[in-house]
Amino acid sequence: DSVKKELNPLLELCIQDPRTSHSNLAKSNTNGLGQQNQLAHWLSIVKVLANYLDVLKANHVPSILVHKLFVQIFSLIDVQLFNRLLLRRECCSFSNGEYVKAGLAELKHWSDNATREFAGSAWEALKHIRQAVDFLVISLKPMRTLREIRADVCQALSIQQLERIVGMYLDDVNGSNTISAEFASSLKAAAREEANTVTTFSILLDDDSSIPFSLDDITKTMPTIEMADDDLLPFVRENPGFAFLLQRGE
Repeated sequence: DSVKKELNPLLELCIQDPRTSHSNLAKSNTNGLGQQNQLAHWLSIVKVLANYLDVLKANHVPSILVHKLFVQIFSLIDVQLFNRLLLRRECCSFSNGEYVKAGLAELKHWSDNATREFAGSAWEALKHIRQAVDFLVISLKPMRTLREIRADVCQALSIQQLERIVGMYLDDVNGSNTISAEFASSLKAAAREEANTVTTFSILLDDDSSIPFSLDDITKTMPTIEMADDDLLPFVRENPGFAFLLQRGE
């Protein structure tokens, strides 16, 4: 919950590019400092993640729990960003897709550096927002077929979710047509078919805060903590009941 409280205000700021015009886009791309400032909210998220990882490692939390915690955190980021994207038309543009994609790259860079032991497959938990953004920035949209988009770009998205994004999309950079007439026709037909087979469905993602793990998972990854005699309190050293602590290093 504390992580969510820290991240939610930042995620609200991360879903939309703070720049207001394409001219600013070109200007900031030529200025490394400008781009750094533009991604300040994303870098703040990275800082939160890094701080939590340091605290967990310093307290010898088993790596399996650390890994599952970061999978949950990345899943939270995925849900919050993806749902905001679906609810805000101004976020479904080419330039905004580039902005979010650059921010996601910062998270990818951090997760890669955090080592597989701790971050592991957490990056995969961002699949919905990653694939939605990939559609926003993919080139030659009018030449793409629905089959191609679903197979190569938006595998995790439902037809209704894809239809929502397509309907709100704006190419504010190139000004080209979004999709072909054939794509639009295929999408509508697929949406009708999916609606007939699914009784209840929401295009928004659910926030699942559970972290499933077993006792065996913890036992296998429990870190060994070396403890010198001087680190023990006097009553521990003098009490026979704690003799096993003194024998660990033998």
